[in-house]
Amino acid sequence: MSVGVVGRAEDRRRATSGVVAKQARSPKNNRRRTIPMTILGCIFLAIMIFPVYWMINTSLQNTSGAATATWFPLAPTLDAYRAALADQSQNFLTSLVIGLGTVLVTLLVSTPAAYGLARFRMKGTRVLLLVLLVTQMVPTIVVANALYTLFNDSGLLNSYVGLILADSAVQIPFAILLMRAFMESLPPSLVEAALVDGAGDFRAFISIVIPISRNAIVTAALFTFLGAWGDFLIALTLTSTDAVRPITLGIYNYIGSNVTNWGPVMATSVLASLPAALLLIFAQKYIAAGALGGAVK
Repeated sequence: MSVGVVGRAEDRRRATSGVVAKQARSPKNNRRRTIPMTILGCIFLAIMIFPVYWMINTSLQNTSGAATATWFPLAPTLDAYRAALADQSQNFLTSLVIGLGTVLVTLLVSTPAAYGLARFRMKGTRVLLLVLLVTQMVPTIVVANALYTLFNDSGLLNSYVGLILADSAVQIPFAILLMRAFMESLPPSLVEAALVDGAGDFRAFISIVIPISRNAIVTAALFTFLGAWGDFLIALTLTSTDAVRPITLGIYNYIGSNVTNWGPVMATSVLASLPAALLLIFAQKYIAAGALGGAVK
C-alpha cells in the first residue's frame, strides 16, 4: 500500500515537473512564433505605405514622371507645392465647404433620428433599420444617377447646396446606425431622471444624451467629413462646370493637363490627404470610443 502511495506521488511530481518545464519553455516558443508574424506584418505594412511614400517622394522632385523619380529626394524642392496651391486653392476651399456643410446637415438629421430609434419602441423600427442597412450596399454611382434628374429639375446642379445634399443623403444612414448603436447602450435611468425633474424629451436629449454621446457624434462627424472630402462619383455626376469643383475632380482634371509633369499632381494629392490624416490623428480616441461604445451594454 505504501509502495502504491509513493508511486502515485512520484507520478504527480513528474507530471508537475513536466507542466513547469512546458511553462518555462513557452516564452521561447511564443517568441519563435511571434518573430515570423512580426516580419510578415512589417512586409505587408511596407507594401501598403509605399504608394504614400512614392507620392511624397515624387512631389519633392523636379521630374517629368512618377516612374522616373529617384528613390530618395536628394535635392528636394517645393516648386510642385507652390504650383499646386496656385492652381488648386479654390478646389481645396470648395471641398472644405462641402465637407463641413455635409457634416452639419448629416448631424442635424441623424442625431435626433438615432436617439428616436434607440429610445422609443415603435412598429416598423426593425424594418427601417434594415432599410438603412441595405442603403449601405447601394453603389454611390447609382445614388448619383438617381439624383441627377431631381437636381436638374430643381436647379441644384453645379451648386454647393446640391453637392452637400447629395453627400448627406449618402452619409446619413451610416451615421444613424453608428450613433443608434451607442445611444442604445446608454442607461435609461439618466433620461428618466431628467424627465422626473421636469425636463421634456427635447431638453433631455440636448442636455443629457448629446453630451454623453460625444464620442459617437464625433466619430460620425469624422467619417461624414472624410466621405464628403473624398467623394468623386457624386461630384463628377452632378457638376459640369468650374464653378463648383472639389479637390477630387481637381486632381482628376489636373492629371490630364500635367501628363508630362507629375510633381504638381503628386503635391496636390499630398495636400488633399493632409486633412484626413490630421483628423484621424487628433480624433483617434473619439473614434475608438465611439465605434466600440455600442458593443457593450
